[in-house]
Amino acid sequence: MCGRIASIRSKAKGGQPDICGDCYQEPKKPCCVCGRIRQGQHIDKGRGAFHCSTCTPRPLRTCGICGQQQPVKTTWPLGPVCDRCYRWRRRTPAPCSQCGRSGILVGRSDEGEDLCGACCGHQNSAAACARCSSTGLLRPDSLCPHCSLTRKVRSLLSTDENTVPPVLEPLADVLTQADNPYPVLEWLRRSPVSTLLASLAQEPTKISHQTLDAPPPNNSMRYVRDLLVTAGILPRRDENFARLEIWLARTLTQLPAHHVTIIRPFAEWGVVRDARRRSTRGRYSLGAYKGDCRDIRSAAAFLTWLDTQNIQFASLTQTDLDLWLIEHPTMRSRIIPFLRWAKARNLTHGVTLHYPPSRSPEHFQPEDLLHRQLHRCLHEATLPLEVRISGALVRLYALPLSRIVELTADHFHRDAQATYLTFDRHPMVLPPALAHLIETQFSSLHGAPAHQRQLHDATGYLLPGHSLGRPRISMGLADTLRRYELPVRAARNTAMMEAITDLPPAVVADLFGLTPPPPTDGLNSPAAGGPTTSPPATHRALRSGRRDQAESSCT
Repeated sequence: MCGRIASIRSKAKGGQPDICGDCYQEPKKPCCVCGRIRQGQHIDKGRGAFHCSTCTPRPLRTCGICGQQQPVKTTWPLGPVCDRCYRWRRRTPAPCSQCGRSGILVGRSDEGEDLCGACCGHQNSAAACARCSSTGLLRPDSLCPHCSLTRKVRSLLSTDENTVPPVLEPLADVLTQADNPYPVLEWLRRSPVSTLLASLAQEPTKISHQTLDAPPPNNSMRYVRDLLVTAGILPRRDENFARLEIWLARTLTQLPAHHVTIIRPFAEWGVVRDARRRSTRGRYSLGAYKGDCRDIRSAAAFLTWLDTQNIQFASLTQTDLDLWLIEHPTMRSRIIPFLRWAKARNLTHGVTLHYPPSRSPEHFQPEDLLHRQLHRCLHEATLPLEVRISGALVRLYALPLSRIVELTADHFHRDAQATYLTFDRHPMVLPPALAHLIETQFSSLHGAPAHQRQLHDATGYLLPGHSLGRPRISMGLADTLRRYELPVRAARNTAMMEAITDLPPAVVADLFGLTPPPPTDGLNSPAAGGPTTSPPATHRALRSGRRDQAESSCT
């Protein structure tokens, strides 16, 4: 097949030429381990069971990097390398101790320092890339990692293996401008997102939010949308609110017609309308989307239960409602919005249902423990940066995590005197230690690989999530803080009590979103010409209160 003079593995037969050992491929057979029909080999010199290339057992040897007894992935000049260390070295290029160039360190000097392939005489590392002529550890296609990534991306996004449609050029730039191409190459090989991108590239003129909304939603489709938005191909939109509208449209098609006549007006005027108002203010979160979906599902489940009991919704009685609550105790709070909406429109009469009484906060921390945890967040360098920032904001200003994850670059500004966090309308003074942590966080985001970072402009999130263009999920952040012994609820309750004690009521109202009751005599109301709290007063209060606490915890 290759025309070279070499040892023949399979002699010519059936019109097929002689095949050497390099060109010979075992026929596809069922693997005795995974059961998949793949190419492989019979172990024990061809007499044992058939194993595919993935399941073929590898010898256990001491890894030259981690020093553990592991199956050998490959052998480098530094010695045998296990699979985990092999992937880690390929994903984290580092400067060579001899030439100083960044690359895959495959060798080791007599002094124990890591060397690149060119400096240790590795044959594959000294080869030149067929496209850019640079030397280094080449891919199987005889290209360096960057050229191999460029070739794969352009082949994925084009129909003729070379020309990328102009509308997809920004996406190709985002994917190929990675500092370390190995994670992107692995992602293109394993992720189903690459298949979706290839199908969209066949009709680039039809790429739109409506096109992506047509099939059933899944994580791969959401990631494709985030990529297109990050690349500037699709406009930004509130994904949580859009998901609510798409979910509602699909849900209504699955309900009986006599249920749709009740559920549709409740959903559109009682749920979606309020969600649209919150989305306009930028306050419609993933938790709000899930809560609204639960309210609509609970209403549909309640109507379905009424059908099984042969009860008309208009003739619902308190006894029927109590029976429903006995059978479905966990859905009590979810059915209240629907019943209130129906009662306000005279769709039902004579039923009453109230929210269970709210309890006062029960979880608090001693003040000295709160200050010690604040000191850890501001000065313990071993903690992750996002843990230090979020933990300090909770303990300084009692901010909930749902608000912290929504902070972006335009919430922070600096002047000649201090750094400020503008939350809602009024700026709050940040202590210097916390301001330095936030500036370091934004600097690290700007230095991230292009295919992983957010758009680092005024809309860049302080705590970006794994999905492009979205913030980190607050529930996951709470679990991370708890893992580092920095609980959120007790610390926030204690910080809120300290703020109420130290700060003026007007500042507390702005900070926590609380609205004080109107004065009975009208003397202190703005309409009556009474005194109001101005932003400079807020600056002074925060500068003298919470900043003093932060600086005292630093000592």
